[in-house]
Amino acid sequence: MTLLHHRLDGPEGGPRLILGPSLGTSIALWDPQVAVLARTHRVLRYDLPGHGGSAASALPDPAPGATTMDDLARLVLDLADHHGWAHFHYAGVSIGGAIGATLALRRPARVTSLGMVCSSARFGEPSAWRERAGLVRDKGTEPLLEATASRWFAGPVHESMVAEMAAADPAGYAACCDALSGYDVRAELAAIGVPVLVVAGREDPATPPAHARELADGLPRATLLEVAGAAHLANLDQPETVTAALTAHLSGASGDGERHARGMAVRRAVLGDAHVDGAIARTTPFTADFQDLITRYAWGEIWTRPGLDRRTRSCVTLTALVAHGHLEELAMHVRAALRNGLTAEEIGEVLLQSAVYCGVPAANAAFAVAQRVLREQES
Repeated sequence: MTLLHHRLDGPEGGPRLILGPSLGTSIALWDPQVAVLARTHRVLRYDLPGHGGSAASALPDPAPGATTMDDLARLVLDLADHHGWAHFHYAGVSIGGAIGATLALRRPARVTSLGMVCSSARFGEPSAWRERAGLVRDKGTEPLLEATASRWFAGPVHESMVAEMAAADPAGYAACCDALSGYDVRAELAAIGVPVLVVAGREDPATPPAHARELADGLPRATLLEVAGAAHLANLDQPETVTAALTAHLSGASGDGERHARGMAVRRAVLGDAHVDGAIARTTPFTADFQDLITRYAWGEIWTRPGLDRRTRSCVTLTALVAHGHLEELAMHVRAALRNGLTAEEIGEVLLQSAVYCGVPAANAAFAVAQRVLREQES
């Protein structure tokens, strides 16, 4: 496995933060923010394939049209796994933000909070990105340089960033264009339950403020900031404003975000990925706050407490569900009890004892549900 080129800054014991770059740039994009963010966080910056120090060969499939945003997200997750980061905060500019949104959707237990700077839920028509990919594969990035500089900066042009784009490997740059052509998470935004900071540059022609407002309207826990005097690389045009916003966002997200991340990890371990993925897929703006409450409170605060092991917590939960007649939830927690190490015989003993204290009719209904679930599991 070829890892993306990356750099670590900040205290080793600090909360983990991954920073993603914009298309055509490198880890240097975040230079104005790192000094402040790394005072409190362990900061990982990475280069996209074919950019900066990352080889285009890091791509799983370099064939034209093959790269997806999920592929790029997987490369970032490989970095987190390499360093043993079970969960992390994430912020990214443009495509870097899209990678973060993809991680929050595909691996929600890993992402504690999200920052999307001059990013979008969809970056325009797919055909435009496919055309740009073809142009770059044929002629390199040189034909794009002049127009890109005018999109990137509302103030003075940072020539070093333009030079980064000029030096990008055409294969890697074009593959990222392929990923952008297939990226569209507008219908999935409600499933991102972590706190999200959305930053827009008011003079950004690539992802105008309307893109940021669409994100903020669709994300259940979004905060929107529109930055005056900033184009597409807002963190370079107005570094102090963006740094202050990110610092406040990370500080506010740490408590609830850490509980959400812990809760999601336990929820998946107890109920299984298929069940949790289904619950996330069914989340709507109406139910998003409730799903977040379940994850943070029930799973992040109660099921993670050290006082009882998960087997015992399953016994308690089964008994409570029998007592209240919550049979649909009971079926789910019979499956969970098996995952937590209870045998069918032990589940039967729990239900038998519940007949004494919860009532025979309640236990009778519970035995019927449990027997059906156990037969399903056997088959």
